[in-house]
Amino acid sequence: MPKITFIGAGSVVFAKNLLGDILSFAELGESTIVLHDIDAARLRTTEIVAHKIARALDVNPTIVATTDRRAALDRADYAINMIQVGGYKPATVTDFEIPKRYGLRQTIADTLGIGGIMRGLRTIPVLLDMARDMEELCPDVLHLNYVNPMAMNCWALNRASSIRTVGLCHSVQGTAERLAQDIGVPLAEINYVCAGINHLAFYLRFERAGEDLYPRIREVMEAGTYGSGFRGLADHVRYEMLRRTGYFVTESSEHFSEYVPWFIKRDRPDLIEKYEIPLDEYILRCELQNVYWEHQKEQFERADAAISVERSQEYGARIIHSRESGEPRVIYGNVPNDGLIDNLPRGCCVEVPCLVDKNGVQPTRIGSLPPHLAALMRTNINVQELTVEAALTGKREHIYHAAMLDPHTAAELDLDQIWHLVDDLIEAHGEWLPAFR
Repeated sequence: MPKITFIGAGSVVFAKNLLGDILSFAELGESTIVLHDIDAARLRTTEIVAHKIARALDVNPTIVATTDRRAALDRADYAINMIQVGGYKPATVTDFEIPKRYGLRQTIADTLGIGGIMRGLRTIPVLLDMARDMEELCPDVLHLNYVNPMAMNCWALNRASSIRTVGLCHSVQGTAERLAQDIGVPLAEINYVCAGINHLAFYLRFERAGEDLYPRIREVMEAGTYGSGFRGLADHVRYEMLRRTGYFVTESSEHFSEYVPWFIKRDRPDLIEKYEIPLDEYILRCELQNVYWEHQKEQFERADAAISVERSQEYGARIIHSRESGEPRVIYGNVPNDGLIDNLPRGCCVEVPCLVDKNGVQPTRIGSLPPHLAALMRTNINVQELTVEAALTGKREHIYHAAMLDPHTAAELDLDQIWHLVDDLIEAHGEWLPAFR
């Protein structure tokens, strides 16, 4: 049975979903599950949840909880990473509040934009430190990374570490399900091919039994009869991008709006209203989750409170099951662009379909993307590349250049403002960015 290590297991709800996914496979029911977190209290809650899931599924895994990362990684076969460096406070709040002083507003701020840049800079060194432990303690481990900013993190790991890393997200399969509901076609009947970069991938094909379903999607677009997107928020931005590009993008409307210069403008409140863009959405989400957490914690820890298990959309457990059982599956993974997409830079992190079986995770070659889609992605890749360069070299000037080239930041601020904003953020992050102080 494999040893499966959860790094950041104090993310209780997400760990619960992945644990349920893994232990629901008969072949994985007696795995060794090691839960690691630096927060002993939250780790204890996840340990309780893990035992309840095992009882609910009538399986007998070995469950270990530890705050010792090296012990958790020792001889691990799989490492599932779900950390958040700096947490909600102070780091995430800082990523929102300081840019606001300059009139720069964000929605999620964890993938691109000035918030994504800062999150990447404080996260990459921690991931590389973990990777060095893996190289010593479990060099053959498969590292399944759920940590954002996905593309930046995976790019840095693949450049600076020998550990095999696959970045996992739920935007491809989640958006496919959303589109299926919008056009009234069962998801199980739909075949699709999607490719690009994380949170900025497009469905190149979306069909049923050879029938192109894009005409149906366009009918929904013209009629305005599409449903809401992620978390019930408006989905106007993605349908506008379909109108302009001819293809549907994977990431949610509110999130996508901060990757481009067209939707969030401080002197155009009419755009915010028209596209129903929820500024500061991630901050509000975190505050609501924090309020709800104590209730969740009490429910999870009550001895008489059972836990129901339903498989999620996440790919992590499916990858582990396919590698262990040999059952082939196609998942979407974030991997190095080693000849996979011709018109994106070699070595950048791309999101493509991957076959998984006993031979491991095998990415699919896509060839060339439609040129306008590749051009749009390169505007984001420029920022990713410079942020990774800053993180790996410690050169502060690359942070300025990343911010200068960020589409949303550049659309709102002049050069002096961008440089002063970067200085203010580095100062505010303090110990989280020791290489740049």
